Amino acid sequence: MNLSYRWVIVAAGALMTCVALGAMFSLAIFLEPMSLDTNWSRAGISSAMTLNFLVMGVGGFAWGSIYDRLGARPVVLAGAVLLGLALVVASRANSLLVFQLSYGVIVGLAASAFFAPMIALTTGWFDTNRSLAVSLVSAGMGVAPMTISPFARWLISAYDWRTAMFDIGVMAWVLLLPAVLLVRQPPTAVAATGGGAQPAADDPGMSVGQALRSPQFLVLGLTFFACCAAHSGPIFHMVSYAMACGVAPMAAVSIYSVEGLAGLGGRLLYGVLADRLGVKPVLVTGLAIQGLVIAAYLGAGRLEHFYILAVIFGATYGGVMPLYAVLAREYFGGRIIGTVLGAATMLSSLGMSFGPLAGGMIYDAYASYSWLFIGSALVGLGAAGIAIAFPPQPSRQRLQMA
Repeated sequence: MNLSYRWVIVAAGALMTCVALGAMFSLAIFLEPMSLDTNWSRAGISSAMTLNFLVMGVGGFAWGSIYDRLGARPVVLAGAVLLGLALVVASRANSLLVFQLSYGVIVGLAASAFFAPMIALTTGWFDTNRSLAVSLVSAGMGVAPMTISPFARWLISAYDWRTAMFDIGVMAWVLLLPAVLLVRQPPTAVAATGGGAQPAADDPGMSVGQALRSPQFLVLGLTFFACCAAHSGPIFHMVSYAMACGVAPMAAVSIYSVEGLAGLGGRLLYGVLADRLGVKPVLVTGLAIQGLVIAAYLGAGRLEHFYILAVIFGATYGGVMPLYAVLAREYFGGRIIGTVLGAATMLSSLGMSFGPLAGGMIYDAYASYSWLFIGSALVGLGAAGIAIAFPPQPSRQRLQMA
């Protein structure tokens, strides 16, 4: 293997995150036809998504720990097998409980096997252009709403929801299992350990316990949590908020699509800027922009206002998300990066699960989304404030002495 193979790792990671996260988030497409066909409540079906986030948090931490011990390939292989199996079982579920367990628990567990391990692996392959590479892997999440979701909608229209979910499960096997064969540890890791993970040259020598109790991780985890808690509510309720502001339903749905498309460009832009200017200043700036643009939605009244804000909002929240992995690598090295990133991802998943619930409770109480956007903006600015507190990175000399 030579270093040019690292771009194959990026492509494989992008494909995996696209298929896994696309399959998980396509539940919104299945919601109405499932409810009509089975008479299951929409709340009951939607609860599978809440389970997804919670299980992804715990699963990300567990898979990250396994990655540190065994490398990436066994983790993503297990994820690929579980994802297809869960979708196939969910497509044949005859009770809501079976569906919740298969789609909510197993799909969430499977999806978490790809993001943190493949991001951690990518950071090991790149010394230069690391932020850009990580952003490209996470770009698969941005592509998912424009690929898997429309495909699911077409299958439902052509057949029915059960056939559509079954076919997506089989498609997951067809795409992911060959991609697993492309996954390799970095050449230095292969030479040192025969294929497993290896201590990085800039490893500060921390144990997992020391890392998770360190000021660096405390700031990293709190920032990641606050960032996701800030944008998850506005993202989830954006279509409903736009309709409440007088935007036509189909046009309101297009706002969500614009956000997703802008997120792709944002990942590339922020990745390049982080490589050139440093991760911390780009992250702090992006978080501050995110908080301000969430507040700006309170003044939106016409469709063009929503489109303009959607471009900025989508580019910002899409752009900052991959930067946490780069910071984790720079602070903690490669030996325990899977566990550390998995723990940070667990906190981010908790933040993501908080926003939609809070938004629904606020709307039920006040028949308005104004307090959701006010609160989310404040949390977003708070995330920028927390990020400012990131401790200085240890120098190379101190790392070598540790």
